[in-house]
Amino acid sequence: MKIAYLDCFSGIAGDMFLSALLDAELITAQFLSERLSHVGLGSVRVHTEKVSRQGIVATHLRFETNFDFPTHRNWMEIRALIEQSALTASEKARAIAIFGTLAEAEAKIHGVSPDDVHFHELGALDSILDIVGAAVAIEALKIDRWYVSIINVGSGTVETAHGRLPVPAPATLELLKDFPICLLGIEAELVTPTGAAIVKALAPDFALPTARFSQIGYGAGTRDLAAQPNVLRILVGESVVAFESDETIVIETEIDDMNPELFPYVQQKLFERGAKSVSAQNILMKKGRPGLLVRVLCNAVLVDKLCETLFRETTTLGAIYYPVQRKKLARKTIEVQTQYGSVRVKLGLLGSEIINMAPEYEDCKKLAAEHGIALKDVYRAALEATRSTHF
Repeated sequence: MKIAYLDCFSGIAGDMFLSALLDAELITAQFLSERLSHVGLGSVRVHTEKVSRQGIVATHLRFETNFDFPTHRNWMEIRALIEQSALTASEKARAIAIFGTLAEAEAKIHGVSPDDVHFHELGALDSILDIVGAAVAIEALKIDRWYVSIINVGSGTVETAHGRLPVPAPATLELLKDFPICLLGIEAELVTPTGAAIVKALAPDFALPTARFSQIGYGAGTRDLAAQPNVLRILVGESVVAFESDETIVIETEIDDMNPELFPYVQQKLFERGAKSVSAQNILMKKGRPGLLVRVLCNAVLVDKLCETLFRETTTLGAIYYPVQRKKLARKTIEVQTQYGSVRVKLGLLGSEIINMAPEYEDCKKLAAEHGIALKDVYRAALEATRSTHF
């Protein structure tokens, strides 16, 4: 299984991400120039140079185009630009998804609709090329699983079009919710909103996997920090373990005085707040009363949030939690075309071998309703399409 690990000890920005890919020779400047010239911003040339950041030689990039671009645009204009471009459908979809997360974060911070968000720094030409370039590169690399380290976000303040803001900037912090972050005392903005949106779009795991890394790259930030190298490191290779292992947290609580009709709602709320798994089983409690044992699996950073949800949404007065080790198949989501429409399918991988397949329930349910057919027929079609294209 092809994996990539982003070592964000000095944060991440859009240009650092692309520069690291270039430094590791995962993509070329010519490839990036050709793809970005399809955006509708004129001919784009990607220039690279080797620079030194506190003793580490890294790649830094800059874009060159003669396109007369306004200083800022709103989300609707940027989305239209991407939709009308000559990029492939998958490149467009990924670029729009990354920019869309930015728009949603900015909208929440400023209390407006995402369509009404005006990007200032983010609407600049370089930021659009960073995001579209990242989308193009991610699609081309076909990485099966992304991993990321604890992200150093920096500290201090930063000047923006909205005035002086704390670091991390509000939109950046919104994008990195539930990510492991640290502030190591460096007074600088180490993570830009663009960088945060890119790493969020990767849906990464937070650990250094056991792997044979064959390609390593260093992408340089624009500034040269005095305290440490201002670079993003990427490692790409093949996983060498059949099973993935991680440590997760189990939260348990016993309830004997709650209307059982409430549990599906509680389960939904827990999933919305980041739970990996939520289950319940019937138990006998003190004095022989029937009750429920509710079990939740989650990352350690979510324990307080999910316990609060249990306290607010159920009648429990307390919960226990403890760490457990978990073995799991590597997972990959693909999209297959059936005679009824497109369906996402989750694959369980043992190394590079597909062990299990699971069509996405909501996709199948939607197509079954649209075509007036049995749900099992859509499931069958999705599995057949998967077998025909991946076996």
